Amino acid sequence: MLSYQHAYHAGGPADLHKHIALAEMLTLLTRKPRGITYIETHAGRGLYDLASAETAKTGEADEGIAKIDLPDCPFANAVKSVRSMHGETAYPGSPAIAAALMREVDKMHLMELHPAEYKALSVNLEGEAAVHHRDGYEGVMAISPPKPRKGLVLIDPSYEVKAEYLQVAEFTRKLMAKWPEATVMIWYPILKAARHKEMLAALRLPHLVDEASFDLKDNEGMTGSGLALVNAPYGSEAVFSRTREIAARVLR
Repeated sequence: MLSYQHAYHAGGPADLHKHIALAEMLTLLTRKPRGITYIETHAGRGLYDLASAETAKTGEADEGIAKIDLPDCPFANAVKSVRSMHGETAYPGSPAIAAALMREVDKMHLMELHPAEYKALSVNLEGEAAVHHRDGYEGVMAISPPKPRKGLVLIDPSYEVKAEYLQVAEFTRKLMAKWPEATVMIWYPILKAARHKEMLAALRLPHLVDEASFDLKDNEGMTGSGLALVNAPYGSEAVFSRTREIAARVLR
């Protein structure tokens, strides 16, 4: 929905789960010289300030990034790179993480429909990616299959509309039929309603799943975070185990 803005949740436990795994996966996919294409359906603004009023309002960063001492790892390298340019309270969204870890041979496409988020994304990722002001599902499908053909697609909508769970599953099936070389990483919230279970069942594609639980102060929203990996490359199990190791103080 166009009302959603990710700044309220930046650096929280769910972000750590998603972002550490993303950094590990991008590192895995870029080990060989061949270029890759990285695409996001819901990119957000790409860069956040943990000292902002939005972040302070929820306190999620205090329950996430503030609780861990990052070891030497791809995610830590991305955080250091962003903070060297934007200050010690900067926090990289997934586009900035990708920009810090990808090579000149790689390509990045970012979809964002929210006008204010798109405007900020265009500034924050200027020169780093092709930024598209369009619906993420329509946009990704329109440019697929891209060049390079090897690639990763991150799908992480807000899920504020209940129907989006099944929309994600249907979109992923159609995308894999059109772009079979792609790896798709789907992030989803774990809520009491457990609608993610219906989504995973509707994928009808082989996939790996990693689900982490955590405590937030109000204990009324998310109880955990999930990642589903479709067309997982060799070594993907280690991506999830490494993610849990890095964020062990936050994720259960």
